[in-house]
Amino acid sequence: MLMACSFRLSRYPFFGSRGSPTRGPRLKGGKRQDGQVAKDGRGSTYRRRCCYFYCLDAFHLALELRGLVSSHCFLLSRSFFCPPLIHILLDTPLGVPVAAMTSLKQFIRNVRSAKTIADERAVIQKESAAIRASFREESHDSGIRRNNVAKLLYLFTLGERTHFGQIECLKLLASHRFADKRLGYLGTMLLLDENQEVLTLVTNSLKNDLNHSNQYIVGLALCALGNIASVEMSRDLFPEVESLLSTANPYIRRKAALCAMRICRKVPDLQEHFFEKAKTLLSDRNHGVLLCGLTLVIDMCEAEEAEEGQEGVIEMFRPLAGSLVRALKGLTTSGYAPEHDVSGITDPFLQVKILRLLRVLGRGDAATSELINDILAQVATNTDSTKNVGNAILYEAVLTILDIEADSGLRVLGVNILGKFLTNKDNNIRYVALNTLNKVVAIEPNAVQRHRNTILECLRDPDISIRRRALDLSFMLINESNVRVIIRELLAFLEVADNEFKPAMTSQIGIAADRFAPNKRWHVDTILRVLKLAGAYVKEQILSSFVRLIATTPELQTYSVQKLYMSLKEDISQEGLTLAATWVIGEYGDNLLEGGQYEEEELVKEVKESDLVDLFNNILNSTYATQTVVEYITTASMKLTVRMSDPAQIERLRRFLNSRTADLSVEIQQRAVEYTNLFGYDQIRRGVLERMPPPEIREEQRVLGAPAKKRQSKILKDKTKKAVKPAEQDMLLDLMGGDAPATSPIGNGSQNTADLLADILGGGSGLSSPAPQPMQKPAQSNTAAIMDLFGSNKNTPSAGPAEPASSSMDLLGGLGSAAPTASTPPPSAPAAPVHAAFNKNDLSLTLQVQRGSGGNAQIQARFRNSSNFTSFSGVGLQAAVPKSQRLQLSAINKPDLEAGDEGIQLLKVASLNGALPPKLRLRLRITYSKDGSDPVTDQVDWTEP
Repeated sequence: MLMACSFRLSRYPFFGSRGSPTRGPRLKGGKRQDGQVAKDGRGSTYRRRCCYFYCLDAFHLALELRGLVSSHCFLLSRSFFCPPLIHILLDTPLGVPVAAMTSLKQFIRNVRSAKTIADERAVIQKESAAIRASFREESHDSGIRRNNVAKLLYLFTLGERTHFGQIECLKLLASHRFADKRLGYLGTMLLLDENQEVLTLVTNSLKNDLNHSNQYIVGLALCALGNIASVEMSRDLFPEVESLLSTANPYIRRKAALCAMRICRKVPDLQEHFFEKAKTLLSDRNHGVLLCGLTLVIDMCEAEEAEEGQEGVIEMFRPLAGSLVRALKGLTTSGYAPEHDVSGITDPFLQVKILRLLRVLGRGDAATSELINDILAQVATNTDSTKNVGNAILYEAVLTILDIEADSGLRVLGVNILGKFLTNKDNNIRYVALNTLNKVVAIEPNAVQRHRNTILECLRDPDISIRRRALDLSFMLINESNVRVIIRELLAFLEVADNEFKPAMTSQIGIAADRFAPNKRWHVDTILRVLKLAGAYVKEQILSSFVRLIATTPELQTYSVQKLYMSLKEDISQEGLTLAATWVIGEYGDNLLEGGQYEEEELVKEVKESDLVDLFNNILNSTYATQTVVEYITTASMKLTVRMSDPAQIERLRRFLNSRTADLSVEIQQRAVEYTNLFGYDQIRRGVLERMPPPEIREEQRVLGAPAKKRQSKILKDKTKKAVKPAEQDMLLDLMGGDAPATSPIGNGSQNTADLLADILGGGSGLSSPAPQPMQKPAQSNTAAIMDLFGSNKNTPSAGPAEPASSSMDLLGGLGSAAPTASTPPPSAPAAPVHAAFNKNDLSLTLQVQRGSGGNAQIQARFRNSSNFTSFSGVGLQAAVPKSQRLQLSAINKPDLEAGDEGIQLLKVASLNGALPPKLRLRLRITYSKDGSDPVTDQVDWTEP
């Protein structure tokens, strides 16, 4: 092998037998035999390159002969065994990293000048390899490291992989130089996220920089923490952020406020540490600090509304509404301030933020709403609407007016501002106006109706998003008084609408016609017009409603069948029209053949039997004959055989049915065979094919269920939310047989288990009941109402003291015994409702909250194995409450649950400050093993309904 290697090396002109470079004899004048000048740098470089190439070839040949590498590893072996090779190829001196030799500007220029995607990928891969090689050399030159990280950020914007540069970013931000920290923090925020394990190495550097004397370094640390803070980082660094909120430097205070918002989002339990600081920020005179403080408070309040933060936050900040009103009034009435002026308006960003917080504080509170009504009217009337900045403030003011408990006049003013937005040339302003009016129409329908013409004009807007919003709003404006006008405009729009609009439009027009039609003739004409314009997009529910309308209106059956026949004869391309017309012709074909007044101004139209058969044949021979159409025509043809009198046409129909007995569709084939056999039984055939009786129209058989409900805005939902719940309870009691109001007091508490099982098992005489006391009859409990469904013939006692609880043996033994119990306990307290908290893998958990005096509550957690064969072991519950409360958790009485078993665990919650909130919030962790498998842990957040 060595001989072969030496032989191969000796064949190259620049190597001797020993593998060393060969120098030719020097001639006079400094020339060599190859004609190159000795001092020629280019020739020298060329020889060096060739030497490295040939050395590398020889080394690779030796490895290849020994079987250590394959020929495919040639390029890899070059870069691995000869690091200086890359420097030589790039004419760079040894010891200098390659990545530093190409500037960021040059790299970007090379990428952008690539002709093809392959060229661009080659440039990127080459530069990425150079950057990795530079990282491996561990250069201590911070300038080279900054250059490399800057290139990585550019690669990140191109979507390339940059994970190999994360550690370099950490090295930069750990540097003492500001230039290094700035680029290091930027790279950390872009190349890392909160889920990266590398992020744990940043915590110590952040802690040091947050305590730095340089405000700009502190600002960099706050900016990074506000972007990539994880739960662990938030818990470790929140004390530093809390202290920075009290610093005298406004530059740091506003960054700390935004960083605190991130911390509160990641760890809601830390909100209480920032409450007092946030109140101080709202009274700051610096606009930037006040703006960031408002952002922090808004986020805290919205977290409470979303049930993700602590309770009582909004109530805590409501007393500050007066100072916010004064600050907003000062902004609206102040003179020219060049440092805050935007298009002639003083600090519009701050005005918008104040309005947004006032909206949150005034929602659902009449006193706060009354406090801010005047300033809202002032902002709405004095703000310049000719500029986009003023429109932004007006839009926020309108949202606030519509979201708080404002009076009717102020709301009309808000709707009028939105109507004025509809005439603006800016598409964005018109879009937000239409979108907001969709939410307002349920609250102020009359005020929105005044802008109906402007809304209908938006249906012709070139912008598709505006047309869609205008279409939704138009349907919500329909009522009994304007149904003709709006439907006429909508039908005109349907004629030119894009196909994506047609399915929803046909359904909405059908619903509107079903609800608000002035008469049935107009209803038929409207649906027929829809079928002619967009029959291929009509849903089955609309067709069924239309057919049912005709079937239940005998005076319009002749008119309808004639109109449908003429429409189908003109156009057979609309499937919905074809299906409806086919069914009606088959059912009322005799009316069509008899003739009659087609329309008041026209003469009688005569239709022959052969015309109907020809029409069906034309449809079947066209490209529009889908399987559904053929099924309809098959049944309609059979019906016409008893409505026609011409034997020739009946024979044509029979031949058609006979031809379908071998159809590929099983449904059509079966029907054709059945219909063909009926021709042998004329009397039966005539009885079977008589007209169908008109169907009974019930509410649930309308177009798409019950009449369409107007969409409610958030304001209306909040107002009706509390009223809906008792109504739902009353409806449930009605379904279960309860005849008393759900809110009536229960005199004897809930029934005990013995009474319930006795009713189920029919042992009405097995257990005695005390005589009813002369007192008001209490409400029947939900459980007792359920018992009525099982047919218990004796009323469950609802007054007087309750039965004492007995064991299961006593209960089953008492089914045949009539001996009453000896003693009765005193009346028990009203039963607390049971709420479902968890249900998974046949294991369910319910919570029953019993509130006591003194700001405490007892919760009974009941686990139940609802399966028939599965067993659970190691069942347990862990819980956590907010820091303002204290939790005491007892052990479960039965951790192993067989099929149908139950286990009970008690929790006691006490408030540290005053009474408990109206709704308890718990974070529950349920652990269990199913059939001896590995333990399973599930976590749920439960809020008391």
